[in-house]
Amino acid sequence: MAKPLTDSEKRKQISVRGIAGLGDVAEVRKSFNRHLHFTLVKDRNVATPRDYFFALAHTVRDHLVGRWIRTQQHYYERDPKRIYYLSLEFYMGRTLQNTMVNLGLQNACDEAIYQLGLDLEELEEIEEDAGLGNGGLGRLAACFLDSMATLGLAAYGYGIRYEFGIFNQKIVNGWQVEEADDWLRYGNPWEKARPEYMLPVHFYGRVEHTPDGVKWLDTQVVLAMPYDTPVPGYKNNTVNTMRLWSAKAPNDFKLQDFNVGDYIEAVLDRNLAENISRVLYPNDNFFEGKELRLKQEYFVVAATLQDIIRRFKSSKFGCRDPVRTCFDTFPDKVAIQLNDTHPALSIPELMRILVDVEKVDWDKAWEITKKTCAYTNHTVLPEALERWPVSMFEKLLPRHLDIIYAINQRHLDHVAALFPGDVDRLRRMSVIEEGDCKRINMAHLCVIGSHAVNGVARIHSEIVKQSVFKDFYELEPEKFQNKTNGITPRRWLLLCNPGLAGVVVEKIGEEFLTDLSQLKKLLPLVSDEAFIRDVAKVKQENKLKFSAFLEKEYKVKINPSSMFDVHVKRIHEYKRQLLNCLHVITLYNRIKKDPAKAFVPRTVMIGGKAAPGYHMAKMIIKLVTSIGDVVNHDPVVGDRLKVIFLENYRVSLAEKVIPAADLSQQISTAGTEASGTGNMKFMLNGALTIGTMDGANVEMAEEAGVENLFIFGLRVEDVEALDRKGYNAREFYDRLPELKQAVDQISSGFFSPREPDCFKDVVNMLMHHDRFKVFADYEAYVQCQAQVDQLYRNPKEWTKKVIRNIACSGKFSSDRTITEYARDIWGVEPSDLQIPPPNIPRD
Repeated sequence: MAKPLTDSEKRKQISVRGIAGLGDVAEVRKSFNRHLHFTLVKDRNVATPRDYFFALAHTVRDHLVGRWIRTQQHYYERDPKRIYYLSLEFYMGRTLQNTMVNLGLQNACDEAIYQLGLDLEELEEIEEDAGLGNGGLGRLAACFLDSMATLGLAAYGYGIRYEFGIFNQKIVNGWQVEEADDWLRYGNPWEKARPEYMLPVHFYGRVEHTPDGVKWLDTQVVLAMPYDTPVPGYKNNTVNTMRLWSAKAPNDFKLQDFNVGDYIEAVLDRNLAENISRVLYPNDNFFEGKELRLKQEYFVVAATLQDIIRRFKSSKFGCRDPVRTCFDTFPDKVAIQLNDTHPALSIPELMRILVDVEKVDWDKAWEITKKTCAYTNHTVLPEALERWPVSMFEKLLPRHLDIIYAINQRHLDHVAALFPGDVDRLRRMSVIEEGDCKRINMAHLCVIGSHAVNGVARIHSEIVKQSVFKDFYELEPEKFQNKTNGITPRRWLLLCNPGLAGVVVEKIGEEFLTDLSQLKKLLPLVSDEAFIRDVAKVKQENKLKFSAFLEKEYKVKINPSSMFDVHVKRIHEYKRQLLNCLHVITLYNRIKKDPAKAFVPRTVMIGGKAAPGYHMAKMIIKLVTSIGDVVNHDPVVGDRLKVIFLENYRVSLAEKVIPAADLSQQISTAGTEASGTGNMKFMLNGALTIGTMDGANVEMAEEAGVENLFIFGLRVEDVEALDRKGYNAREFYDRLPELKQAVDQISSGFFSPREPDCFKDVVNMLMHHDRFKVFADYEAYVQCQAQVDQLYRNPKEWTKKVIRNIACSGKFSSDRTITEYARDIWGVEPSDLQIPPPNIPRD
């Protein structure tokens, strides 16, 4: 076999990485050397790999700033409607390679760095992930920013600049251990602090009703310092802004209390204020009602809304009056999208500003607020819904509590008028939940205060209308929409899988990168021998590369010709990593029972973080590692089955494992995964899906044909029927001998010989209170996995299905998703207008 090309050589053959013109290469080299020189002059005289990384990052950043300034100038002059995407999470990952890709600089940089005797990929590995998110919701926000810039929308991402992002996960003796993610330790070359736009945010205090309106007095002030990060569109010279707020104590903090005894103590207490932006809460799909979290939510909202209003007032064509006190045109110039309920306080805060500060009358202010805000629901799990104690609001945000009561009163009056005497409906629809602890239901506040409410996949949007917000849907059906999630094909194909992108470009050109529906043009090639060979070859190269990575980083040797069976996502009971475990144990038992039989070799990779306080999720990780300890050291098994726990799963690791996967596991209980986006990444990168009819899997099966996915298990209707009948796990345990054997092995300590009852909680949960019905889908899952094995034995037929999947993945571009948001919710049109590059003078 010929020696495979190095990645660097392969990249140079791929035209979409930009032609490395001699001028470009010389320019990059010159700039790189200049940056390196200034770094070293300041500090030392020997360059480290990190110095080289920063020199390259600053070189690439130089190519952004002209476009960034010009884009913002362009918006200022044209004054388009602006889109504000508010999110407490932006899971951005690394920025260097994405910036090179979107600016078409990758080949020039590759060549320049190569000429300097360095390796681009080695430098890329030095960059820290910006891990300012937990999983799907935060990564969706990042994909959306990429698409909004690529579609030329005047969009801004607003969030918090957490000093510590999602924890780094270490596995010690098979258990998850958390480490702080000090991602800013060496500095962040992509952000620009903007102290000139620092803003005050108020907390606590009291409300006073005066002749000239309501006043919120005696508050404590925290300052919000903005840090701007450029967001480049794909080769269109548009560079948008992500603005993240950092908390700063005012300089008189705790010193205004005259007669303050201890000056030192007062200065040390500045930390209390600055803790607001210290750390990301590491919960995925779970609500933890902590005061610090509520402070974070109000902090981002209050700073952002002041910024939005400042920009509205100073825009060239706001209202005609000199001081612009007219807010009638506000919803024509501003759209606010709430990414889940976390920024829900935007609704009462906008009301507070309009009514208390700008003196707009209530009904007008409410009309403006509703027309401006829209809400995206991300989950139907009850434990994830935000329900804040009224007592906490009373103390922290007394004026907002008043406003929420007033909003709720008017809302309930409206409902009572339409449904006289239906007190139960009023109770169900209230923003305030009565009970031992009165609570504010933030989802209800969002639905009432928004003009559009959307779910994130068709099946999820239906569940939202039929169960979670049924009463609200009956009231205003026109408010409810679906916007099926998507992923950016720049990061999730071109950047992470240049080999596959290259073979696709050879066949259909480059246009699919900004119009992913064009992948349909690959359908006629499904039986093309040469194309089948090319696609299979790219997958094999990706698997070899990932195998080498695992061996280097984790000292594990795997069989690169085995099926790479990959299950990566946050660890959660509803995502059913336990179902995967039961299948692995079943395979192990079958090999042990009949070692002479021919089995399809598999490497099962499971990865993901567990929330630090989620006991069951941590037990699931321990179970996976314990199964691995037994299976991987059993000589009878050999390399026919390996179980690997992928430590510290994050964006940069996803970019490595997804292109190497053969099988993608998407096995949540039907009706629990709102959409999923990892499922789309695997589909686009040439893995086949084994999954339930849940989330976007339903639409993936519709696009590719259900026969081209491995669909199994209960549908939503079956789950509901089973709930009505009563789910009895023991029934399945008694009926299925292989299931019983696997459960008994976990229970007896077969996988934890030193601590036989290690997994008693897990088994007890599965047998007696499993909300997610793992056993009910076990039989169908194991049978479906046998069909996977059978197809994998026929590489050509397998690859044909892979090609069909890739060809049908076009719907799942975030460009399509954002185009739908723009037209149906924000009332703006995407534009393919190229802003002229900085070197071309403006008209």
